[in-house]
Amino acid sequence: MSAGGLERLRVLLREEGGLISALVPAAGEVARANGREPPASPARVAAEGPRAAGRRAEYELLVEAIYEGYLLHYGSPRVVGPVEADLGLLAGDQLYAIGLARLVALADTAAVAELADTITLSALAHGAGEGELADAVWAAGARAVGWGASDAHRRAKELAFAGSPEAVEAMRTSAEGVVTPR
Repeated sequence: MSAGGLERLRVLLREEGGLISALVPAAGEVARANGREPPASPARVAAEGPRAAGRRAEYELLVEAIYEGYLLHYGSPRVVGPVEADLGLLAGDQLYAIGLARLVALADTAAVAELADTITLSALAHGAGEGELADAVWAAGARAVGWGASDAHRRAKELAFAGSPEAVEAMRTSAEGVVTPR
């Protein structure tokens, strides 16, 4: 996501008020949390797709909110400051809700379902100790939100839900938008 997108998310969370706003660093401190560069975000992929045409900034922001929620659960968040584990889980859940509510407001039920699957599959992957699969799920899920789900993507999700060792490669192929013969 662009620095502007991270800044939009920071502003949105500060305006939300409540506990989450207290966890968001001041402007200029975004992306320096934990002393590291922020991980790449799938939000831009989703926003660049034809399904987001005319609403690219909104799609980028809502996917970014959901992805930040995911990072609070399993990684290093870029916008929400360092927090203790239980509070991080609650803040992550709130970010999932913020992003999904914005998506529901756009009446994009296909993207809601896709992101719900992405959240579920990435949680299952982390639970199984498969961070590589979780990364591939996010890349493929973002592509499906912006570009639409292909048969290859649906098959990749089936493999991931089944715990197949082929799931990682299938998700990567889906993320690239490559259609492979059956």
